[in-house]
Amino acid sequence: MRLVRFLLRYYPPGIILEYEQGSQTRTRTIDLLDLTERSNIYELVAQLQANEPLITPSKTDQVAKLLLKLQSKLSSPDKHHYNHYKTIRTHVLPVTNVSFNKSGSKFVSGSYDRTCKIWDTHKGEELHVLDGHKNVVYAVAFNNPFADKIVTGSFDRTAKLWSTETGKCYHTFKGHTAEIVCVTFNSSSTLVATGSMDTMGKIWDVETGVEMASLQGHNAEIISIQFNSLGDKVVTGSFDNTVAIWDVETGHKISSLIGHRGEISNAVISYDDTLIGTGSMDKSCKVWIADQGNVWRHCTDTLTRFWTSHSTTGASSYSLYQLTLQREYLTLAPTNVWLRLLDTNER
Repeated sequence: MRLVRFLLRYYPPGIILEYEQGSQTRTRTIDLLDLTERSNIYELVAQLQANEPLITPSKTDQVAKLLLKLQSKLSSPDKHHYNHYKTIRTHVLPVTNVSFNKSGSKFVSGSYDRTCKIWDTHKGEELHVLDGHKNVVYAVAFNNPFADKIVTGSFDRTAKLWSTETGKCYHTFKGHTAEIVCVTFNSSSTLVATGSMDTMGKIWDVETGVEMASLQGHNAEIISIQFNSLGDKVVTGSFDNTVAIWDVETGHKISSLIGHRGEISNAVISYDDTLIGTGSMDKSCKVWIADQGNVWRHCTDTLTRFWTSHSTTGASSYSLYQLTLQREYLTLAPTNVWLRLLDTNER
C-alpha cells in the first residue's frame, strides 16, 4: 500500500487516507469524534500511528498540522450570517434539487427540463450539462468528500452516474419500475443507493454499475435513503409511515421504526450512527437510539425524544420536510418556512 494524500473533514472531525493498493485507489476514514480544544495533538498522532500503518513517522508533522487545523476549527466561534449572494438562471423549467460539493466551489442542479447542470458557484458559470435522462431529474448528489462523481435520479425510472470533471456518463442504473426520487453515495464512494416510488430501494456498485441488492419490504413509496457512516446499513423512509434499516451486504431488512401516524418525509442518521431522526406528515419528528451492539431495536424500546410541532395557522399547514441530525441537535426545516433547532438532550 502507498499513501497518496490526506483529506481533511471538518465535521464531524476526521481525516481520510487515500492510498493505492495494487492498481486500485482506495480510501480509509479515521474518525476523531473525541477531538477537543484541549486534546494533545502529538499524543493523538502517536495513537493514530500505533493503529494505522499508513501514517509513518515521516508523516508525523503533516498529520499534526491537519489535527491542529481541526482543533482550530472546533475552537472558532460558530457565528455565521447569511446574505443573498447570487441569482443564477439555471434551467428553462423548474429546478427540483441542488447539491454542493464539499468545498462549495461547485453545485449541481436537477430540473423538469430533463437535464442536470454543473455550476461554478462563485462565477455563476455553467460548467457541464448532464443530458441523457428522458424525464424529470428529481434527485442529485455529489460523492462528497471526493466530489469527482455525481449521481442523478429521474422520473424515467433510471439513475445515472456522471464525472464531475468531464460530464461523462459512466453508468445508467436500470431496475426500478417507477420514478426515482432519492439517491445517495456511501462514505467511501463505492456504492450508490436509490429509492423509488415502486416501494423499493436498490444498491449499486459504482465501479461496475451492477445492482448489488434490492431492498424490498415497504408498502408504499420510498422518499428518503441514507447510508450510515460505516456503510454497512441503509435507512429508508417511506409513505407507509415507517422507517426501515437494511443490511447493505444482504439487502435484508434488520428492523422497522414504527410510530409515526403519517407519511415519512425524511429520515437521517447521526454521524456516530447512534441516533436516527425522522420527520413526518403527522407534524412530528422523532429521534430513535440504536443499541450499543449495532442491533437496531423496535421503536417501543428505542424512542428517546419526541416533539410535536403545531402551526399557529392551522393543524395541516405544514409537515417536517428536511432534517439534519448531529449528536446534540436536530435541525428541522418544515414546509411553513420556519427553521427549528432542537436539543436532543431535552424534551
